[in-house]
Amino acid sequence: MHLLHQRGPLHDLPDTPQAYDAVLADVVEQALARITPAGNLEHPDCVDDIGDTSLGITSLLALAWQRTKDPRLPEAVHHSLDFHLRERVYVEDNPGYPNLRIRNSGFPYARYTLAAGAHPIGDWPSTVWALLQAVNVLDAPDDLIGIDRRARLLQVARGYWRWLTEATFFNPQEAGNQAIGCVVGGLMLARRLPPQEGESVRARALELYTDEIRAHRVRDRGALLPPEHGGAYDNNYGPISLSFLAQAHRISGEEVFAEDGDALARYIDARLTNGGFDNGGPRYSEQHSAFESVLGLRYFGARIGADLGRYRGDSRWARHAAKADGGVDGHFAWMLVWQIQDTTPWHREPSPDAVRHQLRAGTVSVAFDSHLTPAVVEAGGTYYLPAAVNRQHGHGPVTDGFLLCRPMGEVRVRDVRADGLTAKLVTKPVVGRDHVLRHVRSLYVSDGTTLWTTVAVERLPGTPYLLAGLPYAEDDGDRVRRTATGAVSSAGPLRLTHPAATGPDHFDARADLTQEQAAFALAEDPRGYGNPDTGWRHLISSTALEADPIPDAPEDLHVFAVRYGTTEPLEVSAEWTEVGLTVRTAGFTAVIGAEDAHGEPELTLRAQRGPEADRRVRVHAWTIRSHPRPLGQFPT
Repeated sequence: MHLLHQRGPLHDLPDTPQAYDAVLADVVEQALARITPAGNLEHPDCVDDIGDTSLGITSLLALAWQRTKDPRLPEAVHHSLDFHLRERVYVEDNPGYPNLRIRNSGFPYARYTLAAGAHPIGDWPSTVWALLQAVNVLDAPDDLIGIDRRARLLQVARGYWRWLTEATFFNPQEAGNQAIGCVVGGLMLARRLPPQEGESVRARALELYTDEIRAHRVRDRGALLPPEHGGAYDNNYGPISLSFLAQAHRISGEEVFAEDGDALARYIDARLTNGGFDNGGPRYSEQHSAFESVLGLRYFGARIGADLGRYRGDSRWARHAAKADGGVDGHFAWMLVWQIQDTTPWHREPSPDAVRHQLRAGTVSVAFDSHLTPAVVEAGGTYYLPAAVNRQHGHGPVTDGFLLCRPMGEVRVRDVRADGLTAKLVTKPVVGRDHVLRHVRSLYVSDGTTLWTTVAVERLPGTPYLLAGLPYAEDDGDRVRRTATGAVSSAGPLRLTHPAATGPDHFDARADLTQEQAAFALAEDPRGYGNPDTGWRHLISSTALEADPIPDAPEDLHVFAVRYGTTEPLEVSAEWTEVGLTVRTAGFTAVIGAEDAHGEPELTLRAQRGPEADRRVRVHAWTIRSHPRPLGQFPT
């Protein structure tokens, strides 16, 4: 099965003026064929997220007229704008809406669902979206929309702003993308108001950003990020927030939006695999946005010099929101307007800078979490997630059922590039159930095609193994397909185990089930409202790659060695030498030296030249075997 939302890279979409004119031409023809006698441009199947959609199509028609002067469009713009002002502006409180600060304010707002009292919780973002559609229409010239209609629409937009910032609590869903969108709406509205009033609205918008959004940022992987539905980042909404930050900077020139956008863009670049796959988030684990993300990824990718366009969007929304039949939906139409207006080109080369929470080389990448544990490993077109054992999740040594990957102190990182190789050494102090402090040294080395992972730790009791990931998905052209296997080799015996127990808290990669579906099954709230990342953390066990130690490690160490992206036999030796722990493979020699004056570990690396110099390690060419393991049973 294919993952539903992980589709082609966004920078593959043509973004020339001619391409955008073709998109607008298609929207025009659909709209002219759809418009009702009342002037309604909503898709017939639209039920939710409806309050802004007809006005969104109107804004696209207005932009198309400015580019083409199509004589059919003024009448459609007039007719549809009248419809919105007459039928889609509400001033009486929606029964059941829980977030009002002022009852019966009379301020206009937009509804998420048209029926009174039906899912009113969505009215706040729907009103943000309606404000953004309105200010885009207000950007059209008077000879298109007319002075009277402009005055009426401007009055409604004023009311939207006051409802959002006075009549209700600000950002009641704790959704960064909605909140930043509201700020953008205020900044754009301010330009259309008389100077004194406009300056007041602009100042209030900047104050809201500083006090209600920026002051509540959440730290993840070393970055401060706008909070999104209770978490730091979401695959769907995070890049949308980036687009709002881009528009805020474009129209205001305020440096704070550039700074925060740069930080979010660098964060996305670090967590995003080379192939554009990503997963995890407080609202949607795998539901990527598409056209909504283009502006931010393109704008800030150029600013930070990174190829953010590799992000895999959902091509069904490649140009605009669409219903199941492919028909245009006006929801989020402002993003198409803004990306047409912005002419920033895609930056297509990877950033050359080493990043603490990422290793990237060629077609290989590792995205690390805040604890510097791999969150996604990519090699050979396959993506590996952290595996779970005994309710513990991660990547690291396991002894007697205890996973050693959670740091008990500062995590040290050293990045090295040499001889065409890219390496990262991660050193963590960890404490096991025996309360002994040990240092887990994890060395990741890539030649751009495969990834060597070598993990060394002070001698462990029992019969330890390396929990080396959960094979989850693989590239299949522009799509991503679920998988339960991957090309992996090990210097010690290697197993692919599957949970013997069944149920939602045991994830078997062979099942036709996505990570998101499994995570929502364990979340506290219904699908679409809960936090799938939290749900996934309730997982007891999962499919897992398990690698035994290499046989000839130093007596005081256990050393594990795995190579991703190939099934070729793997030879690894590890020994103490006068310069430190020396690791040799057929591809490289690495020395993990003593700590420097600042306590940072030394790492030297060189590519191996000619035949392997050290042949003391027996070759293990192991075929991955799949077999169930009862919960709590470990190798002997």
